[in-house]
Amino acid sequence: EVQLQASGGGLVQAGGSLRLSCAASGFTFDFDDVSIAWFRQAPGKEREGVSCISGSDRSTTYADSVKGRFTISSDNAKNTVYLQMHSLKPEDTAVYYCAAEGGPFSSCPISEDYWGQGTQVTVSS
Repeated sequence: EVQLQASGGGLVQAGGSLRLSCAASGFTFDFDDVSIAWFRQAPGKEREGVSCISGSDRSTTYADSVKGRFTISSDNAKNTVYLQMHSLKPEDTAVYYCAAEGGPFSSCPISEDYWGQGTQVTVSS
């Protein structure tokens, strides 16, 4: 059974940094071949894609709103994808979720076959 565990959220002042983690388990193929994306949903707003790392070539994509501030990366030895967030803004406040595609070698955007639980990020002004 595939499971995703998101963690690392918290309360931070504007301009601060946080690193989110998405630990995966249960895949029957190499973690290096898994595509994982981060999404976020703020109160009263639709869910939006934030960043993605592909299982085909580990290329990455970012929403325009986070380009230059967020970095997605993977540690295949730990089966974990990270979202390093710098220069945080109050508008980054949301519940952040990670999702994965069930098959190997896919590209972003992913088919969101599996979801982790959310982790709350709150940025104070």
